[in-house]
Amino acid sequence: MLRPQQSATRELLNLDGIWKFKVDLNDESFASKWFDKPLSADLDAPVPASYNDIFTDIKIREHVGWVWYERTVFIPRGWAGEDIFVRADSATHEGAIFINGKEVVRHVGGYMPFEAEISSLVKAGEEVRITIGVNNVLTNETIPPGEVTKSATGAKVQTYLHDFYNYAGLARSIWLYSAPKKRVTDITVTTTYSGSTGSVKYVADVTGGDVSTKLIDESGAVVATGEGTSAELSIPNVKLWQPGAAYLYKLVVEVKDGGSVVDSYSLNVGVRTVEVKGNQFLINGEPFYFTGFGMHEDHVTKGKGHDNSFLVNDFQLLKWIGANSFRTSHYPYAEEVMDYADRHGFVIIDETAAVGLNQSMGGGIFGGEKRPTFGPDTANAATQASLLQAIRELIARDKNHPSVVLWSITNEADTNPDESYDFFKPAFDLTHELDPSRPNTYINVMFAPSEHLQSSAIG
Repeated sequence: MLRPQQSATRELLNLDGIWKFKVDLNDESFASKWFDKPLSADLDAPVPASYNDIFTDIKIREHVGWVWYERTVFIPRGWAGEDIFVRADSATHEGAIFINGKEVVRHVGGYMPFEAEISSLVKAGEEVRITIGVNNVLTNETIPPGEVTKSATGAKVQTYLHDFYNYAGLARSIWLYSAPKKRVTDITVTTTYSGSTGSVKYVADVTGGDVSTKLIDESGAVVATGEGTSAELSIPNVKLWQPGAAYLYKLVVEVKDGGSVVDSYSLNVGVRTVEVKGNQFLINGEPFYFTGFGMHEDHVTKGKGHDNSFLVNDFQLLKWIGANSFRTSHYPYAEEVMDYADRHGFVIIDETAAVGLNQSMGGGIFGGEKRPTFGPDTANAATQASLLQAIRELIARDKNHPSVVLWSITNEADTNPDESYDFFKPAFDLTHELDPSRPNTYINVMFAPSEHLQSSAIG
């Protein structure tokens, strides 16, 4: 999925701000069809932000279930004749978007974007009501896993196995955007170099038209051109993307109809290689030593809500302390974070939200109920399917970022039982299949051996 952007052929409308907000305390919102008419709400909530620390009511902070956001907006008049989309950069952990009361998309997985084309439901120049339901429930079949229990008073309680607060809501931006009917829908880029000559291979998916490309360096000069939906572009005297010394080319993919450009999409490209050789991790053939952190997006009041002030400050602190890298523990971060790392030469280990797949260890370590990590009532085939889908979405979103050098499949999973091999091997196989250009890893925990997954991880 391409991230929407403003260009000569595309327009973008950011919907961040204050939205109406209502908490479904009695599990009635779907039966009563709250989305069918304007939301009856006494509260407002900021977007992007987790809602938990915004309000003073403890019932809202600890709520388990659906909450609802709503606002109205005019579709720009200039979008007539274009395809129109609504997009959420995330909804933790399940999101459903309604346009004038009609559900257009639903998505499970709290840290990935999702969108829907709404051209048939809206008209340029007219007002539209956007309602978004967000559900924070985690089960044994979600990534990350959890369980809903009942308190002595009958109230729902969300238990979870990760060691950070389960913030919920619309933590990233909401967008409307337009795109031409003949357009670029996806781009996959891989890079390498030999001597002083760089290579950028691209594959572009389009909905029609003829494709041409150009590669532009940081001075604005065109250094290579190509034709067709796939090609290899050669760069003489290439400047490599390197840790601490980022250099980005701009790949411009144009769709033409009758000789005229009808769509243009730009993608930053860093030329670099990554590989594992023996016990060394190599970037551009040179050993790289990871110095950094497993970070979190949690911040005061906003929870996991993305904020560019926090973003810049986080990177300033990383630079100040001498870090050259970080792991997106324990979930994919906002796309703005990935873009910033690309531009500033930080190296990223990109991790799924598969944290807490260690029920057996957790019970033994923390004194709780000791249950098998893998089984029909814990991590089962549906859980595995959720992990595989998380991997597909992560790679689809982040595959073109030069800062990303490793895919992290899971964090501190229980690898003691034999079942762990059968559970995780398909995840490593899928990652190798979707992106053979990067190695894979997982984060081992001291209480579990690594033998079961070692052969699958690095590829």
